[in-house]
Amino acid sequence: MPDSGIGAAVKRREDFRFITGRGRYVDDINRPGQLYASFVRAPIAHANVRGIDTAEAEKAPGVVAVFTGEDLEADGVGSLPCGWVVTDKHGEPHKAPPHWPLVRGKVRYVGDHVAVVIAETLAQARDAAELVEVDYEDLDPVVDLAQAGEGAQLHDEAPGNLCYDWELGDKAAVDAAFEQAAHVTKLDLVNNRLIPNAMEPRAAIGEYDVGSDSYTIYSTSQNPHLLRLILCAFVLNLPEHKVRVVAPDVGGGFGSKIYAYAEETVCTWASKKLNGKPVKWTAERSESFLSDAHGRDHVTHAELAMDAEGKFLALKVDTKANLGAYLSSFATAVPTYLYATLLAGQYATPAVHCNVRGYFTSTAPVDAYRGAGRPEATYVIERIVEVAARDMKMDPAELRRKNFIQPDQFPYQTPVALVYDIGDYEPTLDKALEMIGYRDFAQRRAESEARGKLRGIGFSAYIEACGIAPSAVVGSLGAGVGLWESAQVRFNPTGSVSVFTGAHSHGQGHETTFAQLVSEKLGVPYEQIDIVHGDTGQIPMGMGTYGSRSLAVGGSAIVKACDKIVEKGKKIAAHLMEASVDDIEFDGGQFKVAGTDKAKGIGEIAFTAYVPHNYPEGVEPGLDETAFYDPLNFTYPAGVHIAEVEVDPDTGETKIVDWVAVDDFGKVLNPMIVEGQVHGGIAQGVGQALLESAVYDDSGQLVTGSYMDYTMPRADDFCEFRVGMTVSECTHNPLGVKGCGEAGAIAAPAALMNAITDALGAEIDMPATREKVWRHAQAKLKAAAE
Repeated sequence: MPDSGIGAAVKRREDFRFITGRGRYVDDINRPGQLYASFVRAPIAHANVRGIDTAEAEKAPGVVAVFTGEDLEADGVGSLPCGWVVTDKHGEPHKAPPHWPLVRGKVRYVGDHVAVVIAETLAQARDAAELVEVDYEDLDPVVDLAQAGEGAQLHDEAPGNLCYDWELGDKAAVDAAFEQAAHVTKLDLVNNRLIPNAMEPRAAIGEYDVGSDSYTIYSTSQNPHLLRLILCAFVLNLPEHKVRVVAPDVGGGFGSKIYAYAEETVCTWASKKLNGKPVKWTAERSESFLSDAHGRDHVTHAELAMDAEGKFLALKVDTKANLGAYLSSFATAVPTYLYATLLAGQYATPAVHCNVRGYFTSTAPVDAYRGAGRPEATYVIERIVEVAARDMKMDPAELRRKNFIQPDQFPYQTPVALVYDIGDYEPTLDKALEMIGYRDFAQRRAESEARGKLRGIGFSAYIEACGIAPSAVVGSLGAGVGLWESAQVRFNPTGSVSVFTGAHSHGQGHETTFAQLVSEKLGVPYEQIDIVHGDTGQIPMGMGTYGSRSLAVGGSAIVKACDKIVEKGKKIAAHLMEASVDDIEFDGGQFKVAGTDKAKGIGEIAFTAYVPHNYPEGVEPGLDETAFYDPLNFTYPAGVHIAEVEVDPDTGETKIVDWVAVDDFGKVLNPMIVEGQVHGGIAQGVGQALLESAVYDDSGQLVTGSYMDYTMPRADDFCEFRVGMTVSECTHNPLGVKGCGEAGAIAAPAALMNAITDALGAEIDMPATREKVWRHAQAKLKAAAE
């Protein structure tokens, strides 16, 4: 195995600065003359705003300005847009009410942005914000998703609070299959609402330069170019070349930092209003709970039709999706195209139909959270398959095997639009069964029961669509942007390399893996490669990081740029060695004349390119190439996770005693980083299944608004995760990679809930809290005693 190229378990080079406190985050940045913003947030979930009195706040010490929605409206500041148009089953676009950065006339959730106070110090801004008097006329909130269509009207533009009523699949074929079914399994599911809780809270600095009439925005963004595009084209109406967005080190995102938010918008606008004074805002953790885009929040009814042998005939799914009070940047797509299109799973189910109704409620906006629609789809499929196995009294592993898409069926057209290019699911299942010791599970269960414990095992055979693209496809489905990626590879005269990527790292390890990739492709020592990202003033236009797209799309762009470097290098090498370009071969950093011992290192070629004294005619100086890559298809990572639990019926404690994850990510660039991504994803999935849930009371107050109430998983909630891999390389990108960042979060909730319900012999919804588990465990013991 190479020391630092593709396949090497290289330690992350960026970790040293992170763990020694040398990272540079937005809150570490302080600009000369900087002011501080504190937002006045709605304390009630739904109300008309009859008036805002800012007089006392404006007189408070250190206060420079207080702004409301009227001030932004007077300057023509626009609405925060949703970037994906969903066309409903009647052919109409989704309802898109405006989302003003500061409210105009009405608040629609607790935490809504009412006003902003800007002062010389943060303490002064916070104190003055409490002096802003708002006259509210209370209105009934809309909190319960199940009743959202019958509640008070949040937006005039969305009657019945319905954003869209959308469907995918052949309903007639599904109905016909159900008429022929020997057995139908039915299941009602709740996919609980989550709050992302990245380690670093969101933050922004807006800085207007009077002399150049330009802006610099420092933001905790996962995609700085997209943020610039949204602010310039839709909200602040600025020329893009006058706006620079810098996303320095970002401490986790999980999707919640993809979007354009009110805070960075207001800080940027306010800086110009205040004659170029920089305006800084950093969220308190309580603000993050209230105002970061939340995730998940589905209520679903699913039915699976089977023949007498357990072959799947059809699946029908009906889902209500909570979109929150306003549409976030990609909110409409998550419960539709990122969810329903994955409902085939790994199975050759002939017919699938899904109906999704997206509703507005008096809650924080909901958007993509790690996995974004794929975890919700996997949870539906894998929970109903597990219940079907119990109904049919079949082994859950063998029921899955019976229905897997077979290798000779690829490329496989699913009944829900996607075409899987490649896969081989049985070896993944077999390896997972072997690693978990499935044949001995009955013995382990008996041993647990002898100790008064309940033991269960649960499966999750997931698939996901990653590398969100190609642009033509997503454009036809309503996406507002292309989803290609860019890369620039620049040799310096002395042979070191700078790589400028449109992908953005917020914990994925790009500075390591991208350097490994370039080292492998160009033969340059790993240590001489620098990765630059996160600054629109330095990097080519790019689409950022989400959807496990960094390597499959961003890495492929880097490969394309490296290929251009090599092609130009061949022309220079041919000239220096007096050979034909057609005879030049490149391998391991050396340009060679085929069939001879003549060779030139790539470092010498780079120097020659910048000191072109002896240089081929018609070839430009320099060795600096840019490439854009737009995939031909999604990539389709897949795998099997198996969880084994032991439940204490006296306390309701669920102990995870074993966990096996066997994944097919295609070619793996750095196995250590991949394993870390799997571990992190599983941890988040376990958090959802066991502990986490964002809960609003009937009045619309977030009652889980701090870590005292919103329970995050800790190290002692986990066992050791055992990871294995199989490989079927992606057929349509130059690396054969598929993506790994979301797999654990996609697979884990279903695996764990299947194990818990297996132990209890009863169905429960996430999160499986101790109280819930205890009640069902006691019921099982009582039934056994009778």
